[in-house]
Order: sequence, then C-alpha cells, then structure tokens
Amino acid sequence: MRARAVLLEIAVQDSAGARVALASGADRLELCQALEVGGLTPSIGVVESAFDAVDPRRVAVLVRPRPGGFVYDADEVDAVARDIRAVVSRGAGSVVVGALTPEGGADAEALRRWSDAAEHAEIVFHRAIDTLGDPVALIDDLADLGVRRVLSSGGAARSIDGTGSLARMVERAAGRLEIMAGGGVRVEDIPALISTGVDAVHLSARRRAGDSGGGPGGGGAVGYDVTDAATVVAASDALGAWA
Repeated sequence: MRARAVLLEIAVQDSAGARVALASGADRLELCQALEVGGLTPSIGVVESAFDAVDPRRVAVLVRPRPGGFVYDADEVDAVARDIRAVVSRGAGSVVVGALTPEGGADAEALRRWSDAAEHAEIVFHRAIDTLGDPVALIDDLADLGVRRVLSSGGAARSIDGTGSLARMVERAAGRLEIMAGGGVRVEDIPALISTGVDAVHLSARRRAGDSGGGPGGGGAVGYDVTDAATVVAASDALGAWA
C-alpha cells in the first residue's frame, strides 16, 4: 500500500469494482451492497468473489442487516455476529458496523459481541454516528470499546458541510482511533476535508451503467451502479497533492 498522509477508501459493490478501485489508486475498500439505501451486508458469494480478486486484508466488509435506523433487537445482533464470523473467516481485514441505544448512545453490548466475533479483524463504526445530535460526544465511548476507525460526515448530510464537527472529532480522538470523512464526498471537497485533520477520505465513486432494461416491467430501476475509474484516479490525485 502506498504511503501518504491521508488514505483513500472507496466503497464498492462487487469484484469488478474492487479491482477497478485498487488499480486506480484506492488504498483500501469498503465492500457492501445496496449503496442506494446507504449500504447493506453483501452476500457471501459477493464477498468470496471480491476476495478472489483483491487482497482481503485491504477490504472492510459492511455488516448491516437492513436499511433504516441503527437500534437492533437481539435477533438482528445475532445475525450481524454470524455475518461477521463468516466474512472474517474468509479473510476480511475489517468489518463495518454500527449500533445505537434508544437513548442515542453506542450499544456497547452489541459492539462487544461483534468485536468478539471479529477476533483479529478491525472494527469500523459507520455513519450511524451521524444520526446523533452530537457525534463528537460518542468518540470516547467508541475508543474505549476498541473501535479502530469511525466513518462520519460530521453529522451533516454531506461531509463538506460537517467539517467543523470532523475537526472536533479528530481532536477528541487524539490518535486513539482513526477519523474517516465520508458522506456525499466529491473530488473537489477533498482539500477542505484534509484540512480538518482526518486520517482518510471515503467515497463511492459511482456512475450508472447498463442498458434500458428494468423499470416496472422488469421489476427494478433502469441501469445499475459501477465503480468509475476516472473518479477514483481524480480522488487519488487530489489526496496525493497533499501527501
């Protein structure tokens, strides 16, 4: 992996995207499915295919059982633990999770269980943190729970609008965990995000592809998302300029 001050993480949905992203300058990947709803757990088939294509140690697998909020019941916590064990057993370097209590704190019990399931793999806390009124306040708890890095927009719809909170999160983390800016990131946002002191920048670098199939008769939307090499290259170049 190339050494630079701020790392580039690309969210991908398949093995083709994984290959494109790493070949175009990404330092690491987040593997998921259904990015249109914020990302869900990829199937084991997708995981295995991606791991055959790239080094799984450079891949963080999202384990999120459903769209919607991040307060989970016992069955959902158990399902996440099972999925974590499955992807880690296949070599995942990290797993991306997030769980909150009804009161708006980190669900420590769920995170401890998932950390046990992950064994040696790193724990990443996703943008569940951005649903809270004060995401900065959660950093101490997450560090104490062994979370290795946090993906956040600073509580804003787009990370470029949450730079103040991101900077405070970096200050609060004080090197105990990594703060990664993500959420609606565009290449032109990268200099401002770097100025907050974040350790990494995360984006999906998607474009639409496919034919005109789908729609009501086909049971789905027209086209599908693929990883755009040109966007990854541009993001990598923007980060490299600040190395």
